[in-house]
Amino acid sequence: MDTSVPGITFSNSGECNFCSLHDKMEKQFPLGERGEEITKMHVDKIKKSGKGKKYDCVVGISGGRDSSYTIWYVKKILGLNPIAVHFNDGFGNPVAGENMINACKKLGVELRTITSDWRESKDLKLAFLKASTPDMEEGTDIGIASSLFGVAAKEGIKYVIIGQSFRTEGIAPLSWNYLDGRYLKAVHKRFGTVPLRPWKPEDPGFNLGIKEMFYYSVVKGIRTVPLLYYHNYVRADVDALLEKELGWTNPGAHYFDDLYQSLMFLLNTNKFGIDRRLFNYSALVRSGQMSRENALEKAKAQYALSDPKIIDLCIKRLGLTREEFDKITSAPPKTFRDYPNSYNLIRLFRIPVWIMARLNFIPGSAYDKYFNCGK
Repeated sequence: MDTSVPGITFSNSGECNFCSLHDKMEKQFPLGERGEEITKMHVDKIKKSGKGKKYDCVVGISGGRDSSYTIWYVKKILGLNPIAVHFNDGFGNPVAGENMINACKKLGVELRTITSDWRESKDLKLAFLKASTPDMEEGTDIGIASSLFGVAAKEGIKYVIIGQSFRTEGIAPLSWNYLDGRYLKAVHKRFGTVPLRPWKPEDPGFNLGIKEMFYYSVVKGIRTVPLLYYHNYVRADVDALLEKELGWTNPGAHYFDDLYQSLMFLLNTNKFGIDRRLFNYSALVRSGQMSRENALEKAKAQYALSDPKIIDLCIKRLGLTREEFDKITSAPPKTFRDYPNSYNLIRLFRIPVWIMARLNFIPGSAYDKYFNCGK
């Protein structure tokens, strides 16, 4: 991590605030014997809440490495009874799609696909390209989260399992990937052309602001549990396990379960000077899963996401010519702060947000995302 990261600071010894955050989270979410105890406590609660029900938890799945491992771990190792939920916005990698089907079939898990209205999904992607901000998949990120909560509300499920690990993923700097339902609506209001359908508890669409989160977490009592935070998840060991257990095929790169990531990588690199690999590789270095020297070398190498054929496919799928795309994306760079959002309100309620994160009303990393990850 270097000074290209907005809001990064360094101590006199050269340690950055993201490393300090990692060390804090290591203590908050321990591995080893204590991690196993906490995992068992969560599993017991989840099983108790799902007694007599068809499912006891919701797990998001994309067909990539992390979500495939999570569904395997939750079902086969922990003995939970999940429903797998996939959000389809029209840009899924076919290889990842086969992975999802194969995994759920082998594990005996129901796969429920929530397909967005293509008109809404495409319109949101175009709106965020015109907004000229680096968080170009705001619609997809909101859609994934709302789908998980929507299915949980519909099925009376109290737990959503978070299939990520800060030890391998890191936490993106705030302005690189800002998540806020009000922000999404503000950008859509300014640049969108297709009306977004209204929120319904069991069919939330692209609606997930503070009001909706209050409904799901407080009214419905739905909790989010980051089980991989307490598990020694070593990315280098996972591919072989998934191939053996689930017949899994690597989609080609991290995040490449979503083809739109190729277009994002192009713009992040060329327009915003952002290389998202920095916080991914840094997390692996901090966790002892990659050497710093190897990370620096990998960051210099060409990335699979930069495939020009996939980029051209994404532009075509958006209904644009290359000339139209280049014209839209030539606008000066902006951030979420250039549009109406809930950030100042979230900052105002710092203590309640901290409490909600610790009680799993919201993802455990949410507090750190909004308060400790740059600016």
